[in-house]
Amino acid sequence: MAVFLSYASQDIEAAQRICEALREAGIEVWFDRNELRGGDNWDRKIRQQIHDCTLFLPLISANTDARHEGYFRREWRLAVERAGDMSDRKAFLVPVVVDDILEAKADVPDRFRAVQWTHVPGGAAPGPLVTLVSRLLAGESAVTGDKAASGAGAAVARPPRGGAWRTVALVSALACLAVLGYVGFEKFERSKALRATAASIAVLPLTNESGESSDQYFSDGISEDLITALSKIPGLKVIGRTSAFQFRNTTEDSRSIGAKLGVRHLLEGSVRRFGGTVRVSAELIDAADGTTQWSERYDRPYGDLFALQDEITHTVAVALRTKLVSADAAALGERPPNGSVDAYNALLQGRFFYQRHSEEGWKKALEWYTQAIRLEPRYALAWAELCRTYIVYSGSSLEGEAAQEANKRAREASDRALELAPELAAAHTARGFLLQNVDFDWGGAAREFQRAVELAPSEGDPKFFLAIQRTTLGQVDSAIDFTRQALSLDPLRANLYRWLAICFLGVNRLPDAETAIRRAIELQPAAVGYHQTLALVELLRGNVTEALATAHQETPGIWRDSALALVQQKGTDRGVADGALKDLIDRDGKSAAYQVAQVYALRGDANGVFEWLDRAWTTRDPGITFLLSDPLMQHYRGDARFAVFCRKVGLPVPR
Repeated sequence: MAVFLSYASQDIEAAQRICEALREAGIEVWFDRNELRGGDNWDRKIRQQIHDCTLFLPLISANTDARHEGYFRREWRLAVERAGDMSDRKAFLVPVVVDDILEAKADVPDRFRAVQWTHVPGGAAPGPLVTLVSRLLAGESAVTGDKAASGAGAAVARPPRGGAWRTVALVSALACLAVLGYVGFEKFERSKALRATAASIAVLPLTNESGESSDQYFSDGISEDLITALSKIPGLKVIGRTSAFQFRNTTEDSRSIGAKLGVRHLLEGSVRRFGGTVRVSAELIDAADGTTQWSERYDRPYGDLFALQDEITHTVAVALRTKLVSADAAALGERPPNGSVDAYNALLQGRFFYQRHSEEGWKKALEWYTQAIRLEPRYALAWAELCRTYIVYSGSSLEGEAAQEANKRAREASDRALELAPELAAAHTARGFLLQNVDFDWGGAAREFQRAVELAPSEGDPKFFLAIQRTTLGQVDSAIDFTRQALSLDPLRANLYRWLAICFLGVNRLPDAETAIRRAIELQPAAVGYHQTLALVELLRGNVTEALATAHQETPGIWRDSALALVQQKGTDRGVADGALKDLIDRDGKSAAYQVAQVYALRGDANGVFEWLDRAWTTRDPGITFLLSDPLMQHYRGDARFAVFCRKVGLPVPR
């Protein structure tokens, strides 16, 4: 095994970016994304990996400094012990700093200080690190002018406090360049560094310059479709809509945006419609230094919009030196087969209103998607979007016959989308939604989402939906992996962090769950349900006072009622606990039977648990999807009624 990556759980994002960059360069990396649980077997596995690795990369940060205990410190100690048996000329320890912590004050083993450190803030733009690791693995060594390579042997250029780069002396293949400043080093290594970091981009929302706020849907739609088109380029990492659109009208500089999104390039610009003409101005920015790679202004007839999108995508591919896979978007179902720009425009309107996530927004979205289909009945993507909107609208706003009618129309739309475009990822995503939320066919939904991932491997949504289904089926480790894959493509999407927290709860990784849910709250403080999840984490960690305070921060409604009812069960006043449960049942029992079952689980009342689980199934409460990963339900797996219930609802019976 080539490289062992050691990090604190709070630095998971930086570690993942560095890992991806190393792997893209063909370097084997040990990266414990979803396996770290502790225990004797794990401890032996870690020891063996550290014993066998060629290079040990400890990630150092304010997070590691704040934690005086942690499994990563055991890894550090094992690595130092191994380094003690090595020649001073042998490169092994390669410390990496992922924030602005000062080397002199960092709480690290003394052996780490014997070698030069490299800085990769947030794990972004790790090209020089990849180059260094590649050279060390190839057998090169390096010694600084002021530090001997004692045990870890690799000197690397890094920025001191003055901001200029320290010169380094390179040995072996670069011996002829006895002292080399960073500018010279970058010139010499530029091609390799670019190959390691260039294949990543974020499309920032194109500015609407039409003069009418009602045209915002059009510029947003063009931006989204550029994201979709670029994601089809093999090997190109493209950031998803949710994260990229957070920088609408931003004043942040390109370096900051690139670091937050974990990309090397930004595509930005504007859209303007006037008369029968569309004007798109676009420029490709190198996020590392803010330089413009290319810029262009396109004036095209409105009817040539699809050709314009293809031209921009092709230009980006050429600029990034990536291979563009030619695909007939109309044949795939992503565009109207008859070339109707009006049908496409109606689809963009539908997406715009769908993103409002409100009853009125979904109703308007249904109208526009229906209009798109009237203009082109063979428009598979419009059928798929129509299906998903019917399901969301039905589940949130309709009851009885109205809900049944909406679900019927969703099924018809799903059938039509798959009939028209069986290779369209969005069609399989829509089918998965139908199976998950209407039919409660968990296994079938997982298969559809898996197919969507296969058809669109560079899109985040299918990975997230598959993660949800894997969690439902009790495959939590797999769910963690897919959620993290989705996060790598949409790193500022709050609900992905919440789902990651839920997954960590399912495998009793409470510190990781807390880190994830706090990140979700940081990104979206007012989101419904996030403080309820944090309150549960605090409760399971035994922090009842903190859990109660957190529960009170939840938005009034079912999630706040649920959080308070759960926390009150751990209080000393049984009257208060009983009253909180009664309040939850009176207010939310009809719509939140699963949450009532959770409270009974915390009370240790098995009869109450299974009575309310049955009610949850009768009302088709989506909370059932948490059953096999719910830490509150683990105690009841040995009850014969648990297996009976799982069989009834189509879930696998835990062994």
